[in-house]
Amino acid sequence: MPTEQDEAKQQVRQRVWTALDAASAAYDETTHGRIPNFKGADQAAERLAALSAWHAATTIKAVPDKAQLPVRARALAEGKTVYMAVPRLATPRPFYLLDPAALTVPPTEAASSRIAATVAPTVDVESLRPIQVVVLGSVAVNRDGIRIGKGAGYSDLEFALLTEAGLISPETLVVTTVHALQVVDGQIPATEHDVSVDLIITPDEVITCPTRHRPSGILWDHLTPEKIAAIPALQRRAPGGHHVR
Repeated sequence: MPTEQDEAKQQVRQRVWTALDAASAAYDETTHGRIPNFKGADQAAERLAALSAWHAATTIKAVPDKAQLPVRARALAEGKTVYMAVPRLATPRPFYLLDPAALTVPPTEAASSRIAATVAPTVDVESLRPIQVVVLGSVAVNRDGIRIGKGAGYSDLEFALLTEAGLISPETLVVTTVHALQVVDGQIPATEHDVSVDLIITPDEVITCPTRHRPSGILWDHLTPEKIAAIPALQRRAPGGHHVR
């Protein structure tokens, strides 16, 4: 059963999707039900790439959504390693490793989730290097940095998994690239496992968020046995009766 928070988040999603569609602000026929592939994503990627934290970063964790493809492509073109989650974390090695030194296709192609699945090896959490920048996709985000995705919760779960493994630290910068219409006023409900962003980057501006919320690791009581069973990386770490070796 959806909670009040779930329903409130869904109302925000619907409002943003409707606004984006009305403004023809994305390349999708409709944005409803997805992370919007917004117009201006290239400019947002340029704005992110101008930041000193980006210049200093050698390892990026990025979502596979189309809206963030320009960010992934730029990272690879600049010699940065990119980790991208396998859909639904469904494989024993749940991340694609995009190593710019080992690419067999141009960065723009390798950065496509469809092509990455054919050219990039998958790696387990233990094989990853510490991450300096995390790039999230969003449906909506407010100026406090509270964001919401499509509602499946995989971005937050990936973040928790990498935090627990010591690969995301307090120094890791968390950003989202979005259209200006995805930046909403007012409160967005947040739960304990939700990850907030440090910076919101639109084609026109960089918004610094004043507060930060990050889970310190996996919140097992927020996960159903079915979810744990579907994700091998969780099965291996699950406490008690869920633990599988």
